[in-house]
Amino acid sequence: MEKFNLVVIGAGPGGYIAAIRAAQLGMKVAVVERDKPGGVCLNWGCIPSKAILKCAEIYETFKHSENYGIKCGELSYDYSKVIEKSRKASSTLTKGVEFLLKKNKTTLFPGTGKLISPNRVGIIGNKNEKEIEAERILIATGSVPRTLPGIEIDGKVVMTSDEAIFSKEIPESIVIIGGGYIGVEFAYVYNSFGSKVTIVEMEGRILPGVDREVAEELEKNFKRNGMQVLTSTRFKELKKLDDSVEVTLEDSSGKGEKRVSASRLLVAVGRRAVYNTAPTSLSYYGNKSSDIGLKELNIEITKQGFIKVDSSFMTTCKNVYAIGDVIGPPLLAHKASDEGVVAVEIMAGDKNARMHYDRIPGCVYCQPEVASIGITEDEAKERGIKFNVGKFPFKASGKAVAVGETEGFVKIISDAKSGEILGTHIIGKGATELIAEIGVAKTLESTPLEIGITPHAHPTLSEAVMEAALAALGRARNV
Repeated sequence: MEKFNLVVIGAGPGGYIAAIRAAQLGMKVAVVERDKPGGVCLNWGCIPSKAILKCAEIYETFKHSENYGIKCGELSYDYSKVIEKSRKASSTLTKGVEFLLKKNKTTLFPGTGKLISPNRVGIIGNKNEKEIEAERILIATGSVPRTLPGIEIDGKVVMTSDEAIFSKEIPESIVIIGGGYIGVEFAYVYNSFGSKVTIVEMEGRILPGVDREVAEELEKNFKRNGMQVLTSTRFKELKKLDDSVEVTLEDSSGKGEKRVSASRLLVAVGRRAVYNTAPTSLSYYGNKSSDIGLKELNIEITKQGFIKVDSSFMTTCKNVYAIGDVIGPPLLAHKASDEGVVAVEIMAGDKNARMHYDRIPGCVYCQPEVASIGITEDEAKERGIKFNVGKFPFKASGKAVAVGETEGFVKIISDAKSGEILGTHIIGKGATELIAEIGVAKTLESTPLEIGITPHAHPTLSEAVMEAALAALGRARNV
């Protein structure tokens, strides 16, 4: 039986990064992956969706090209080629992960991982089964889309994000249940390519949890672009016809009902951990169970359905650890990667290794983009914190005006006494790139002063971050 210092179950952005870091620290590492390396992020989520979103953005730009003095004649698209481009991007990066694992001398075992004991993992492959021995085991099995009672996913008329990412058709109309980041991104894509889009969100606004002002700004944008946004509204019933759906909705009070018909239905109500049930009916999972043996090892699950871990990422079974989506929100690829690095550094004896969840950015890649780090104004008020707010609109940015991207703003929330940056929220062009400056600032424990006095190139969109920082100090210069 082969022996390893660490066996990682799952080769997504949490698992493969953890494996590489463990190898760098001198561990002999094995990775067990039942599908393609890269996990949801590379194969069904982050990467293919961003390729599709970029195509939608380009198409939107061409639709409004006359605003830039450019006439492009009759405009059309081939959505099947959009999907082909996204699959090529996924394939390229998947091969890259395989190369990185090999480069770092980790052993990749194709198959489904099963916990046999705290020091032994079974591998169920297509042709055979085997067991390997481990000093430690790291579970990084990720998540799959949730659905709702009364909704049967058929992969064509009724979809989750997993099916939508492969679909080569743009529907005439679509109802999207869920106004979180997944629902919002798909809404932008479908709307850009001409679908009649209806977003249904049970909370009082789309992007629940995001800064209220940012969410309201995005909702206004979506409505201006012809989308119907139904907030404080719940799914009640689905009637599926041959090639369309009729969805019955009710308001949050349960008193009023509304029926919406559409060609397609997309369920985007979040994701759930994968560890003990067949995740979906999709063919790429086959009939393999995802039961990894938690019950046999008495590994506890939280009330929310995630694996329970301590501050070192150890489960309730000694020597068995878990990271990423499977241990709970935020369900983000980069959060999983960071947890993987910290977990193996702790295993290696680094007493200073720990997670800084307040530095993890959250990003939404529709247009205008949304990005945030830290707490919102509402959260600061709930905690009784005295704070300052600095806000700078992109319509006052020279670069934004020059390139015709003036929607949105940068908002920085800082502690009124210490100056600590509590939260930053951006909506606008390039928001998902601009937020990185705030991440570095928080790591260095900078205040708005350090950002505000740092020269930023002119003209750039990043000047908006500098101006918002100055505004938080009462020193705004261009607004």
